[in-house]
Amino acid sequence: MIDFLQQLIRIKSLSPNDEGCFDLIEKELKELNFKCERINYQNVENLYATIGDSGKLFCFLGHTDVVPSGPEDKWKYPPFSATIEQDILYGRGTADMKSSVAVFMESAKEFLKTIEKLNFRLAILLTSNEEGNSKDGFIDKIVEKMIDDDEHIDFCLVGEPTSSKKVADCARVGRRGSLGGKLKIFGKQGHIAYPENVINPIFLSSDLITKLKNKKWDNGNDIFDPTSFQISNISSGTGAHNVVPGNLEIIFNFRFSTESSEQSLKADFESIINDLGINYECEWDLNGDPYLTEENFFKDIVCSSVEEITGYLPELNAKGGTSDGRFVAKMNTEIVELGPVNQSIHQVDEHVKISDLWKLKDIYKNILLNLNQNL
Repeated sequence: MIDFLQQLIRIKSLSPNDEGCFDLIEKELKELNFKCERINYQNVENLYATIGDSGKLFCFLGHTDVVPSGPEDKWKYPPFSATIEQDILYGRGTADMKSSVAVFMESAKEFLKTIEKLNFRLAILLTSNEEGNSKDGFIDKIVEKMIDDDEHIDFCLVGEPTSSKKVADCARVGRRGSLGGKLKIFGKQGHIAYPENVINPIFLSSDLITKLKNKKWDNGNDIFDPTSFQISNISSGTGAHNVVPGNLEIIFNFRFSTESSEQSLKADFESIINDLGINYECEWDLNGDPYLTEENFFKDIVCSSVEEITGYLPELNAKGGTSDGRFVAKMNTEIVELGPVNQSIHQVDEHVKISDLWKLKDIYKNILLNLNQNL
């Protein structure tokens, strides 16, 4: 498993490019008698592998693409060298999430060798563009086609790195929604020495930013933190020191709980701007609605499987960013996200403990065994 994982890490599969990871994965899965299908949209590759003829459908969901390494000279070892130092494996994508992909496959291999009869259908669905722009086409389009074909994923385990301090101490049973936007505030350009002849959009934005920062959008709930609003970029100015600019752009994002909606956030946001009398335009971009797995069957399977291997139960929450689980949630699928420790993801010197991966393999295998016993 670790040798195979090193092969994956050595492939520089920067999103949205798989660069050959699927070739290695498909070869291994075909040896296990999985039926493999490449489903490609635009510039995005996807691999869907299945085994079993009847019963409910369980799916491992993951991705092979990674984010850029950043300055390679800052890394302890080259980011695509997959270097092992004692119990630590270094490399871009080790935690997010090529290790989970390798563990999917190893746990499935051991599980299929262990059982006498497969009581459900087992699938592995992987994309090469989880880290990129969702509008370039990937899991959402596959899900839409499955829905059109009356194909339904009943249980989904997403291998995102959800663990906090130790493997499987946290699992996600939901994710916040993501609503972004670009706000353009219009003022009046002019000479900086004649303030009576200008309307400075930078000044207009200052009161607005304060109100947006202090606004309480909702209170969250037992699973979700309160909705948060953040600004990622502000741009304005002509480049000249003596000219008041004519407009200003703000790029912002809401990470929202199930207590808010796309419609309510848009209405509250625009109401604040209108109350200030600001002339503006706003472009909105919904990247995903929040989802929450409310049914207990699969959650209980995962929790008991973790406890049997580790001796402790995972904390169930809905923290973190978005994941591909938001697309599968359209099927009313029971979804749990469970993967490696996330402390180094997207950072220089991203790494995982090899011992953690073997423990995670045992957990995934136990989930499959318990699922097979209870279906």
